[in-house]
Amino acid sequence: MSTLLWALVALPLGTGVLLLGVGRRADRAAPAVALAVTAAALGLAIAAALRHPAVRAPFLDGLPMRFAVDGLSGVLVITVTAVTLAVLLFSAAEFGADEARARFFGLMLLFAGSMLATVTAATLPVLLMGWEVMGATSWALIGYWWRDPERTSAADTAFLTTRTADLGLYLAAGAALASGQDPTLSLDGLARAADPWLSFVTAGIIVAALGKSAQLPFSFWLSKAMQGPSPVSALLHSATMVVAGAYLLLRTGPLLDASGWGDDVVAWTGAATALCLGLVAVAQTDLKQLLAASSCAQIGFMVLAAGADATSGGTLQLIAHAAAKSLLFLAAGAWLTALGTQRLPELLGAARHSRTVGVAFTVAALSLAGLPPLSLWAAKDVLLAGALERSPWLYTAGLAAALLSAVYSAKALWYVWQRAMPRPDARRIPGGAVPPLLLLALACVALTPLALPPLRDSVGRVLAHPTQPDPLAWEFVLSGALALVAALATWAWGAHPLPLPERAKSALADWLHLERAAHILLVTPAMRLAHVAAAFDDRVLDRAVDGSAAAALRFARWTDGVVERALDGTVTALAAGTRALGRWSRLPQTGQLHQYLAQAVAAFTVLAVVLVLVR
Repeated sequence: MSTLLWALVALPLGTGVLLLGVGRRADRAAPAVALAVTAAALGLAIAAALRHPAVRAPFLDGLPMRFAVDGLSGVLVITVTAVTLAVLLFSAAEFGADEARARFFGLMLLFAGSMLATVTAATLPVLLMGWEVMGATSWALIGYWWRDPERTSAADTAFLTTRTADLGLYLAAGAALASGQDPTLSLDGLARAADPWLSFVTAGIIVAALGKSAQLPFSFWLSKAMQGPSPVSALLHSATMVVAGAYLLLRTGPLLDASGWGDDVVAWTGAATALCLGLVAVAQTDLKQLLAASSCAQIGFMVLAAGADATSGGTLQLIAHAAAKSLLFLAAGAWLTALGTQRLPELLGAARHSRTVGVAFTVAALSLAGLPPLSLWAAKDVLLAGALERSPWLYTAGLAAALLSAVYSAKALWYVWQRAMPRPDARRIPGGAVPPLLLLALACVALTPLALPPLRDSVGRVLAHPTQPDPLAWEFVLSGALALVAALATWAWGAHPLPLPERAKSALADWLHLERAAHILLVTPAMRLAHVAAAFDDRVLDRAVDGSAAAALRFARWTDGVVERALDGTVTALAAGTRALGRWSRLPQTGQLHQYLAQAVAAFTVLAVVLVLVR
């Protein structure tokens, strides 16, 4: 059992490090090795999900290293490895032989391994290690084409934004240690911390989770991350990195409840992100940007579920979104390679270029839109039932966000299915890239029964969360009907501009100016403070050091010219006096006995006189 879990985490991590170490010499073998390792990891993940293994190893004094697989993490390890396998199958056919394939597949395996370590971590230190490696490898993958300054700048933005939010985990770990309730820092024990430490732990977990999952106000980093290769977007932004925060919130649900305020903050932040970023997605004219904004919005539903204590609905949303969104990103990547563009006005008729890819994209887009009988339709209603029990307003916000899902999904479909002029310069999509798309499209349909009875009840038992309210029939009908109406209205609207003021459209197209706000509130003050510190260093500290050195030199010269001469003269005079005393002391030394006797008599006489006078 323990070997099974160690192998699940270590196999992709070790192989990824090996491929990175060998470098370009392994380019030819890298795809086959990566696929074999990921397939083996999928088998291990299925076995771990069935057996629920747990392992423990010494790490730091009082802080053991613990991994465990339960119902929630079992679902996640299967989802992560399955999506990774599909993405790597696509990448093996899509990536040319001239690319640094060993570096790419090595980083992808390293990233997948760190995500597996994150979702199986049972203690906060282990979670932190997986979290940090995941962030570092995501930076390397987003900036994979590092010779392009724009891509490396985008990778830096994504890394620094998430890294800033990650400081929340260190705050949570410090507060949990200070509380002293659970010295091992187990994730299940975080809720036992006493106030005020409980509030600090909760705040740290929430900030780190919202940052990693690109929720408000951190959402803008996901826009920049679209500069990476499409397979990177398909893996990082569907089933792994961006859902890690939502997973952490679902995992620490008891902590949110115990805090007394964390669940409300999380639920409303998720609802606000689903609404606002849904509007952002509607305003996009770039397919990958539309998909990125929709990722933020769809993960907002998972975050809402964590706050509403709808763990089953949030988990179902997570796995259904992973299948649909990875397929959409891969199809967008295939069209980018074949047609050389990802702008929607230039993708007219893209689905007709390769109808198999177009049909697969359509299945995923309709699932994203929440149309029955596809998986996201049913999963969304399960989590919205939990929202309805908590607050009708929260349910209304979620339903409005679901309506926007249908709008931006139908918008993407309208563009790619319109008739367009033939493109003689279009490249052919490799045949090997199509099967993983079809498998993911099949998953979008096959996952639907999990959100319906009786399998839904089984999912609740697996997740140890059987008390979530079940959606009623009218909820399924209402959400499906609204999604259908919104999709049809969007299709009829076509390419007409949004009926909004120009400033509103500009704000939505620019992701609500979130990056600009971050620069104004954080980056610019930090840079100004750095400039002030540099000026203080140059004009005050540097001059003070130079002045001190000059004063020291002047003092040294004065010492050499005055003090040194005085000391030298004193020493010389002392030496001369000593020599004179020596000469005087030699005068009585004549060597004649009668003189010594006279000297002794004189000395005793003087001594006698002194004694008489003293008495």
